[in-house]
Amino acid sequence: MSEDRSPLDHVRRAKIEQLRAAGIDPYPPRLDFPRTHTTAEALAEFEAAEAAAAGDPPTTPEVVVVGRMMSRRIMGKVGFAHIEDGSGRLQIFARQELLGPFLYDELFKKLLDLGDFVLARGPLVRTRTGEISCEARHIQLLAKSLEPMPDKWHGVKDVETRYRRRYVDLMVNPEVRRVFETRARMVQAIREYLDSNGFLEVETPVLQPIYGGAAARPFTTYHNQLKQELYLRISFELYLKRLLVGGYERVYEIGRDFRNEGVSFKHNPEFTQLEWYEAYTDYHGVMKRVEEMLAYVAQRLTGGTRITYQGQVIDLAPPWRRVTLRDAIIQYAGIDYAQYPTAEALAEAMRARGHQPETTTNRGKLIDSLLGTYVEPNLIQPTFVLDYPIEISPLAKKKADDPTTVERFEYFIAGMEMGNAFTELNDPLDQRARMEWMQEIYGAGDEERHPVDEDYLLAMSYGMPPNGGFGTGIDRLAMLFTDNTTIRDVLLFPHLRSLDRKEDEEA
Repeated sequence: MSEDRSPLDHVRRAKIEQLRAAGIDPYPPRLDFPRTHTTAEALAEFEAAEAAAAGDPPTTPEVVVVGRMMSRRIMGKVGFAHIEDGSGRLQIFARQELLGPFLYDELFKKLLDLGDFVLARGPLVRTRTGEISCEARHIQLLAKSLEPMPDKWHGVKDVETRYRRRYVDLMVNPEVRRVFETRARMVQAIREYLDSNGFLEVETPVLQPIYGGAAARPFTTYHNQLKQELYLRISFELYLKRLLVGGYERVYEIGRDFRNEGVSFKHNPEFTQLEWYEAYTDYHGVMKRVEEMLAYVAQRLTGGTRITYQGQVIDLAPPWRRVTLRDAIIQYAGIDYAQYPTAEALAEAMRARGHQPETTTNRGKLIDSLLGTYVEPNLIQPTFVLDYPIEISPLAKKKADDPTTVERFEYFIAGMEMGNAFTELNDPLDQRARMEWMQEIYGAGDEERHPVDEDYLLAMSYGMPPNGGFGTGIDRLAMLFTDNTTIRDVLLFPHLRSLDRKEDEEA
């Protein structure tokens, strides 16, 4: 392996040997002094002391700060470095007369490198340039970096490198760290809203003997001891609704779902989902709660209900626009699918208008393709699109006045489908007939065919209260609240082709 190392790698490995020869552990098990302040706390304490001194030199205690060394300038017997921790950045002011010949001339000047983690202890001062600094009385190396940091002026710009080496991306791009901090605060705000409204957070199985709750191709695995094929879940739905049967009235889960499907700017095989189920409500009640929740999240993140996404101001304040799927497709695609009761007739009408549908697709999928192609890109402001064909909604309750349509909505923001909800079907006889019918209309070879889950049907047979359910992608919400156009920018470690595979395909 040594022949593959860069010249800088050899230099830094040599420094490790020099450190050890001098009796310094390049990866010590503990700090010489306990950390007293983050860099942000140190800066704030000095500024507060300055304000209290009212023009006199402030008196500040010694601080012990730690972080990664991001820059260094040597000016003879005086040197400056910036260290960065999770809260910010602070300058270290190093002088030979205070540190002594070894710590200054050998350690600080020669053996430390950019990227190393260091500790500095000393009082806070303002330098002649006015920058608040820790005037070091002691410096300790905490962890030696073998790999050089990216160029400070150019950072990590290559997208492929940023995704494959997210740790480097986070190291040198503070704006990327802010994206994931915003995502975490967004999830926290969602939990606050649901918890304060009487919902119970639960966990359901990731490995399931029967997948269900969505139309998607699952990942499969095998349990050796049980001699059983299992699936990574594609949805939480059927397990969460079992809990309504058991007596809980409001439950939610935030966790991972897995779908063995394509990768795009808004799809990743592994993604984070929020689902909730609430007894004694319907899809109208769910719409109201979704409006309230996202307005609450926006308020917590920004102080208001308006956000900017790709230059467009989006107002999340309730009430949102509501439009039926039929009316939306008439408006944006010029097709009234109600006039075409069969897949063949609808496909012909679509071809007449320049749309090229898959000829083997069922009617529900054709309608869904019209939605995705013509309607979705136009729905910039928050919009509920409601009342969907029964063929693509096997778990939703039929509308009382139209047995071909169910009480379902999807919501759209910024031209993206963001989530899905139903008035949930709670009739076990209808549910069984629906699942068996789906087996027929999707065909044996359709990987999105919804299987019959006998245990779920048994649970329903004990009695399930009327309820409304909702699911939304956390990753897409993170895209919205961080103004990102690709899901990979809001996933710490997005799924990518292996480098070997990528090189083979390019060859």
